[in-house]
Amino acid sequence: MMPRVDAIWRAPLFQHELARIAVFERGRRFCHHDLAHLLDVARLSWIRILEEGVSIPCDLVYAVALLHDIGRAEQYETGEPHDVAGERIATEILAALPGQACFNEDEQRRIRSAVRAHRSHAVQDPLARVIAWADKASRPCFACPAASDCNWSLEKRNLNVRI
Repeated sequence: MMPRVDAIWRAPLFQHELARIAVFERGRRFCHHDLAHLLDVARLSWIRILEEGVSIPCDLVYAVALLHDIGRAEQYETGEPHDVAGERIATEILAALPGQACFNEDEQRRIRSAVRAHRSHAVQDPLARVIAWADKASRPCFACPAASDCNWSLEKRNLNVRI
């Protein structure tokens, strides 16, 4: 049970932004930023955290995974990078969570920081580093039928089955 993560899922702003992303990605052949992707990132991140023996609470990992792409609609609409927009939107979502589902100030800072840093490969924070890794590892580029339409460089693509 992760009531704080469930509260993020139920947050009206989270649902609103997820629906906006779906509208922008309707008809897109590759790399949707939907619940399946968010949960893939969460699960891969949690596996990596356990393998590395890093002490990060599971609900913190899942919170970041749910929020890491929440700025996508803003990027599609305005061109603002989704990690920047995502940090701002995540701040609003976290601030609006009901009392029993609140993350403390330090946890909120870590979540915001990991959302902002999830596109960087040089990040030092273990939470952000694992989310960045899982975000890429979750994509089966090696088997993607839309690979010819992808704008990712070959260096960025996940070209192997891996965990």
